[in-house]
Amino acid sequence: MEITAKTAQQLRLTEEEFELIKKKLGRTPNFNELCAFSGMWSEHCSYKNSIKWLKTLPREGGRMLVKAGEENAGLMDIGDGFGVVFKIESHNHPSAIEPFQGAATGVGGIHRDIFTMGARPIAALNSLRFGNLKDGKTQHLLAGVVHGISHYGNCFGVPTVGGEIYFENCYHTNPLVNAMSVGVVKVGETVSATAAGTGNPVMYVGSATGKDGIGGASFASADITEESAEELPAVQVGDPFQEKKLLEACLEIIATGAVVGMQDMGAAGIICSTAEMSAKGEVGMRIDLDKVPMRQQNMKAWELLLSESQERMLLVVEKGREQEVERIFEKWDLPSAVIGHVTDDGILSFYMNGELEAQIPAQELVLGGGAPQYDREYKTPAYFEEINKFDSNSIAEPKDLKKVAEQLIKLPTIASKRWVYDQYDSMVGTVNASTNAPTDAAIVVVKETGKGLAVTVDCNSRYVHADPYKGAMIAVAEAARNIVCSGGKPLGVTNCLNFGNPFDPQVYYQFVHAVKGMGEACRKFDTPVTGGNVSFYNQSPDGPVYPTPTIGMVGSVEDLNKKMTLNFKQDGDIIYIIGEIANDINSSEYLHKIVGVEMSPAPSFDLDKEFELQQKIAELISQGVISSAHDISEGGLFITLCEKGFTENKGFEISSDTSVRKDAFLFGEAQSRVVVSVAAENKEAFEGLVAGVPFKAIGKVTSGAIQIDGENWNEIGYWKNIYLTAIEKHLSKDLESEGALAML
Repeated sequence: MEITAKTAQQLRLTEEEFELIKKKLGRTPNFNELCAFSGMWSEHCSYKNSIKWLKTLPREGGRMLVKAGEENAGLMDIGDGFGVVFKIESHNHPSAIEPFQGAATGVGGIHRDIFTMGARPIAALNSLRFGNLKDGKTQHLLAGVVHGISHYGNCFGVPTVGGEIYFENCYHTNPLVNAMSVGVVKVGETVSATAAGTGNPVMYVGSATGKDGIGGASFASADITEESAEELPAVQVGDPFQEKKLLEACLEIIATGAVVGMQDMGAAGIICSTAEMSAKGEVGMRIDLDKVPMRQQNMKAWELLLSESQERMLLVVEKGREQEVERIFEKWDLPSAVIGHVTDDGILSFYMNGELEAQIPAQELVLGGGAPQYDREYKTPAYFEEINKFDSNSIAEPKDLKKVAEQLIKLPTIASKRWVYDQYDSMVGTVNASTNAPTDAAIVVVKETGKGLAVTVDCNSRYVHADPYKGAMIAVAEAARNIVCSGGKPLGVTNCLNFGNPFDPQVYYQFVHAVKGMGEACRKFDTPVTGGNVSFYNQSPDGPVYPTPTIGMVGSVEDLNKKMTLNFKQDGDIIYIIGEIANDINSSEYLHKIVGVEMSPAPSFDLDKEFELQQKIAELISQGVISSAHDISEGGLFITLCEKGFTENKGFEISSDTSVRKDAFLFGEAQSRVVVSVAAENKEAFEGLVAGVPFKAIGKVTSGAIQIDGENWNEIGYWKNIYLTAIEKHLSKDLESEGALAML
């Protein structure tokens, strides 16, 4: 078979990249080698269109124990000799084609990134985006994705403790499925994804290899079209019970000290794990592909190299201890095999039945080695002109604000996600139990220390679409605010950067400026970026998705007795807004979904004022002068107050601030604002401590009635019923007719 530039293009490599490969090898690659470069030089594995800007993010400092990018996931010190390991990644393209398996294997893959470092996963989160919920395709995708996440997570035994779901038309073809895992490990007992020691055996462990997911990494580096389902041979198939056994076996083997290095076989499969481990250790490997456990006969070398079959690990172990490792895997009823050994030449040599099938220098395949790095063109998006024309004075204030509130609280992005989270087990297998209390960030107890972790995922992509720089700062700030409002101290960030096609200069502008904004905010909050993933090509013939730089953040809760819940506690407590009350309806759910204005600027935000606010909230919680705290986000003040009332069925009496529009006061989404409730006996102490940042008393907690400016707005139970049932009413009406609910 003659290998040409056309062959390379069919494997999603450019003609220039093909010439570069020939130059690096000093010859024309054979088909197996070209397939290896195709997987490793895909955007998904090499970050070739993003690495220049990713390097500008703060990647050291704080409590970091390893630099970003050094390991499979971030590692930060949480005290008492323990570290937290965490990471978020996307599984967008597979989920668009096969939502159940796409989402399930996304969950499995991110957990493997955690336990391959020797940490035990203790919590999972997710950030999901779908199109219009009234659409049958959206309902099919939502049902499949949620079922996939719940099936894998519940069976694997790690609780899903938090997440977010947004519904916007731009995600119709390209849903986003971002999965996050958090684990705990003793400092000094982690395992590196590094190969070392000439002659040390290379072991394959876990499930047998099949043809599922071949080319998945390069598939994730292209736009989705009507033909995409045919272009992907098969989405990966996950087995959570197999992964549970793999987890326990790997942790047991690590404890023996026999493991030199370990990496999971994720995107690009065997070629990726062998290349990255070898390059990091500045060694090579000789691999006999015919020794790889296979579940399908007559698999070719390139198929074995690129298969993304799930629940597999690559280990380098100390020579002479192979049988010790094999015995542990036999105990857990898992396949294992010595498939090669470490060499000192820096070359990956792949054999099949004694025949050399591919020979490539490991460094030439990997990020930071031979993989190309591009500096793409970018230009200001044309739609900014329409955004800049917006004038809120052109929007008449509604006469019936209560009717607006009734429409707002049932919007799928705002309404309760009960239908979703009821399918997730938030307590399953909890070695480290979640507190399961209503807090802005999920609180997970670390039983080894008696302390807590506050974890959250956040990004309002409409804000980022309106202003990528400011919107990305807001995403970081909201994550930090949620952790602070829960009584935690932000530690670090993992990100999942979901964007359209990087060859589109307007999309690339969004990416560049979002990274800049994210970096500035992370430096302000001293939350270094520990790692994550970039997902480009979330684009269809209809256009790109909103730029969605999802922020996963972890914080520490040193004293669980001082964690802060969001709900109202007792009648008569005083309700305060801390932060500036702004005359701002920009990019709000109210303006976008109720009024129907798609293009408006991002909401008010000032990074310095946000930082001051968070410092003050932390002080108020520490001093014990507030009874609850909940930040104002989607839906504005009214939704925040309702959410504070739902848990204990408490209502509220408030008066508007007459210096701003009433719709802006109730439904605006200006940032850097937190609603707190304060017991009457703490009023004086609270107001003394809060001085220095803007604050205003707006009313009091009631036993259930809601009054706004003296007008009766029903009981809290009325609003709670609308909030809890809105999504279910959409789904029971439309999904049931398709029989989709029966599948669940």
